Amino acid sequence: MSTNKNRGGKGFVAGTLIGALGGLVGVGGGEFRLPVLVGLFGVPTLKAIIFNRCVSLFVIITALVFRAGAIPPNQLAQHLDVPFNLLAGSLIGAWLAAGHALTMPRQWLNRIIMVLLVGLALLMLSEACFGMYFGAAPLFQNDVVRFIAGVICGFGIGAVVALLGVAGGELFIPIIVLLYGLNIKLAGSLSLMVSLPTMLVDLARYSRSDAFGVLGEERLLFRCMVAGSIVGAVLGGMLLGLVPTNALLWLLGIMLLVSAFKTFQACH
Repeated sequence: MSTNKNRGGKGFVAGTLIGALGGLVGVGGGEFRLPVLVGLFGVPTLKAIIFNRCVSLFVIITALVFRAGAIPPNQLAQHLDVPFNLLAGSLIGAWLAAGHALTMPRQWLNRIIMVLLVGLALLMLSEACFGMYFGAAPLFQNDVVRFIAGVICGFGIGAVVALLGVAGGELFIPIIVLLYGLNIKLAGSLSLMVSLPTMLVDLARYSRSDAFGVLGEERLLFRCMVAGSIVGAVLGGMLLGLVPTNALLWLLGIMLLVSAFKTFQACH
């Protein structure tokens, strides 16, 4: 019994820390929660992916609500074209990737993801250092070209997040900043609006797997981690208005580099 309580306590603490990071930046935190579930709690990988996505749902919903103080709904409403544009691709990408194995070897997929993460990290860090380009103007001025680029990016990210079991904010945010010329705080909230339905789609596909039973097997851990994640997401959302945009750029850039390093390790 004490072992279960200890496991639950660790889950609450881990959920709080990761949830706070997710609520602040605008990500589900899955890229950090997944190695914790596998390494610290010994949850098998496929079960950890499903467990992770279910917890991320609570983080995303909570973060959206409590980020409203810094990014009000009427401001989000002015940019609804952005999530709809990305969702046009991400829903299809997530559905296909979750339902079918890719013909590309996983090692090559990891290498492509690693290069993408490093590139995006360098773009975010260059903006943090030099204050150039981001949040100033869309990458493409032509609306049709920008829409097509959004669908393509959405499809690619939707496929990647379905395979990796993360919400995808670490990819959606820099794409929104770069492609649509929006600031990182607004991009964080818009990315949550894209991540939520994308995750629901691939969870619907994963629900056919026996691994979904992990939510019953790890009932205590799930409840404690969800509770911690909600507390953390509330704290992160409340701190959003106090943290400078430049600090968020640094934080996201470092997160991307950490994710790239983890992907590099998976390639070997």
